[in-house]
Amino acid sequence: MKTNSVTGSFTLSSIVGEVVHDPAFGSFGRLLFPVDMPVPDSMTLKEVTSSRTYLWYSNLHPDKTVEVVNKLKRRALSGERIFYPIYPEEEIRHDPDLADTGLFCLHGKPGEKFAIINAGGGFSYVAAMHDAFPHALELARRGYTAFVLIYRPTHPYQDLARAIQLIEANAEILRVNPDGYSLWGGSAGARMAAALGNAKNLRYLAGDVPQAAMVVTQYTGYDEVSRSDAPTYACVGTNDRIAAWRIMERRLRALESYGIPTRFHVYKGLHHGFGIGTGTVAEGWLNDAVAF
Repeated sequence: MKTNSVTGSFTLSSIVGEVVHDPAFGSFGRLLFPVDMPVPDSMTLKEVTSSRTYLWYSNLHPDKTVEVVNKLKRRALSGERIFYPIYPEEEIRHDPDLADTGLFCLHGKPGEKFAIINAGGGFSYVAAMHDAFPHALELARRGYTAFVLIYRPTHPYQDLARAIQLIEANAEILRVNPDGYSLWGGSAGARMAAALGNAKNLRYLAGDVPQAAMVVTQYTGYDEVSRSDAPTYACVGTNDRIAAWRIMERRLRALESYGIPTRFHVYKGLHHGFGIGTGTVAEGWLNDAVAF
């Protein structure tokens, strides 16, 4: 069954091309799926939600992909703005690659704190549909405004810095609290969150903007430690062959030695890239992160 009307809902058998070119998503629909690797328009949403597309990831759920695109579409059709470029047209004309960036937004309660979520993908592509949008849905349900960053794998830190600047400068328009925000990320995205959660790195790349109140990192081998790092929540699986859980544990212990609050969870049997953990022993970890 395909989506034949402007207001119709997508299904597992809807194809990527229908989503990408749906009028509700304007010119940014293509950024819902990885733009740094070939994703045929003819693939169904069921087919695209697999490790053939989302390399290095586990626990993929096609139903979640359908939920994400339908909820974004409903928000857009209701008049809510769901996408913000992070670079102006003038800069994009000078460097066309900048067109492959932006912030998808799921608004929460006006005046509430916000989160920026950075998907992984080994700095080869952006796995947002599995590693960021589901997190954003859950945070928005809790009243927080959640931004999903689509970044260039070649310039991830620059793009995240620009996104933070944009949100902070437009906090009133975006109806978010500019203080006490959080940075989230999985795998490569966790490296981004941890690096820009560091006050010195943030100042160097983004200037005079507030430091994140908290960083949430999933399954990453990032091991740099500084007294300038933000409070950190981390989780990983014991069977992760990409990000060893002991490396994450050592980093958080080092942060604790500096008096920086941390919380760490390692889940038995889980592999790399389990996302929000639906149907696994990690299910519910996001609630714990929010409480932290």
